[in-house]
Formats: sequence, C-alpha cells, structure tokens
Amino acid sequence: MNAAGEVCAEDAFDVAAVHEWLRTKVDGLGAEPPRVRQYPGGASNLTYLLTYPDRELILRRPPAGRKAASAHDMRREYRVQHALKPVFPYVPEMIAFGDDPAVLGGDFYVMAKLDGLILRGDLPAGLELSPERARELSGKVVDRLVDLHAVDVEAAGLADLGKGAGYVSRQIRGWSDRYVAARTDNVGDFAEVRAWLADNQPAEVRICLIHNDYRLDNLVLDGPSTLNITGVLDWEMATLGDPLMELGSTLAYWVQADDDEVMRAGRRQPTHLPGMLTREEFVARYAGKTGLAVGDWRFYEVYGLFRLAAVLQQLYRRYHDGATRNPAFKDFWQFVGYLDWRCREIIAKGRG
Repeated sequence: MNAAGEVCAEDAFDVAAVHEWLRTKVDGLGAEPPRVRQYPGGASNLTYLLTYPDRELILRRPPAGRKAASAHDMRREYRVQHALKPVFPYVPEMIAFGDDPAVLGGDFYVMAKLDGLILRGDLPAGLELSPERARELSGKVVDRLVDLHAVDVEAAGLADLGKGAGYVSRQIRGWSDRYVAARTDNVGDFAEVRAWLADNQPAEVRICLIHNDYRLDNLVLDGPSTLNITGVLDWEMATLGDPLMELGSTLAYWVQADDDEVMRAGRRQPTHLPGMLTREEFVARYAGKTGLAVGDWRFYEVYGLFRLAAVLQQLYRRYHDGATRNPAFKDFWQFVGYLDWRCREIIAKGRG
C-alpha cells in the first residue's frame, strides 16, 4: 500500500505559503491550510499528500542539495502529463504548476490524487495473489507498457520532447558520464562495462514515447479484486527514445525468485511471487505484442543494470556529500559494487 507518513525534517516546507498560492489556482479550498504528509517510496523527487476537508491533492518537488543537471525538471514533468492525459488516460490530472521561488524555493506542481493500490516490496496485509493472478497482473504490466509505446506523440503535442535518432549512443555516453561524475572512492569504475556498452551498441529499433522509470511500484492498481492498472506515476524522465532501452531499464528492477541472494535483497516490488512472468517471459510477451525484434538481449540487460547502478550512485553521492541525511541511501554503494560484478558476468556469457 502507498501510505503517507510524517514529513521528514529535511523535506519540510512552508505549508501556509503553498496553501495561499494554491488558493489562487483552485476554488473552494477554504482558509485553513491542509494537513501535509509525505510518501516514503520515492528516491528522487519528493511527493506529499495535501489533505483538505473535501479533497486530497499531491504535491511534487525536487530534493534539496546536489542534483544531476538533467534531473528534477518539474515544468517538463508537468507538461508531459498534462499533454498525455487526452491520449493516454493513465496519468493523474494536473492542477497547477508553480515556479515562484518565494513559495517553495523552486519549481513544483500539484496534481489530483489517484486512489488505488501501489505494490512495493511485499504484498500488503490481507492481499494474496495466486500464481494465476500474479501471472495476469504481470501480463498487464507488459501490456500497459506496450500501450504507452504506441502513443501518437504528434497527437499529444510531444513530438519535441526528445532529440530523436541517436538515443542509444546518447544514453550510453550520458549514463557513463553521470556515473563517473558521481563516483566515490568505495566503488569501482565500471570501466569494462562502460567500454563493452560503447562497443556493442545495436541499431535503434524505433523512436517512441518512453516513461524511463516504468516499474510495478510506479503503477496504480484499481483494487485487490481486479488489479487493473489505472495510473502510471513519476514521469520526470519521460522522453522520446528506443523502447527496447526502456525494456532493459524496466527489467533491471524485475527481481525473480531464482535470482541470487544479493539481487533478491534489493527487490522493491513483488515480482518474485509464484506465477509472475520471468524477465525472459516479459521480453517475449512484449516482443510478441509489438513485433519488435530484440536481438542480443545481453546489451539491454547490461544497460539496464548499469543505468540502475548510476542512479543508485548518484543518490549515494548525495548522502556521502552530506546533501541528505536519509539513511536509506547509506549502503547503496555496496549494491553498486554488486551490479558491476553482475554486468560483467552477463557480458562473459557471450564469450566463446
């Protein structure tokens, strides 16, 4: 379940200032500021629940401290969802965008709350999934991704969202640069992995809208009886890119029951349950529904794991440098080292 809790001290803000600003955008809020709670799930942008007597709203803002230069673009995230709503209804309704630093110190936006379930590491108390239902749910995860990649970006007004051709090479170069910039003395340099990715880039299969952080714990389900996907959250990294690159980054989080102990320890969604599609089955279902030829899956798998390592290292670097005191980031460097090993193991499988 996606339950909001108390606001962390380092993530607190001036509730009265936000309330006064929001009253100019939304009718009928009344004079009293909302109760504010914070969602614990996100490791990048911060998400808050604003509770008024007759409605609940969601506020999104960046964290304080050191950030990747291309990350946390609130205006872009707001624009993408606002434009998508008419053609891809699985996004929240956008309420208002704010860029006055006097209100919150930087850009932020407010959206409607999507009610439903968000599944994280383990199933919530009282919810059980038979192997048949787990398989059905994981199939829905694939199918919604297929729907997303079929969005007409021209109709949505998002044809200018990305740079188009050359996406694969930009991603390999970009994530390599980000990892190097975020590296600390207690992690390896990923030199072998970065070189292999640079030397084994496949041709792009096509360019389409991609979410770029598509995971089961970013999906809203309508309820425990049907488990239909009614919402896709966290669009901060959405762009126009190669869909198989998205498939690789999605499956970096898709931990299955027969993975090793370290990989299972990093699991953040219940993809290990009996009946859930394996990564191989996920790829096969996606390819069957889109007609795309996958080629050498090792490239996309290694890319996804390396990209995950770079994301984790950026978060750990914030903790290392004192930009955050969030203890959740304290041991990320250890998993980064494991991902280096795992990438090299996958690369080695293809050597004759």
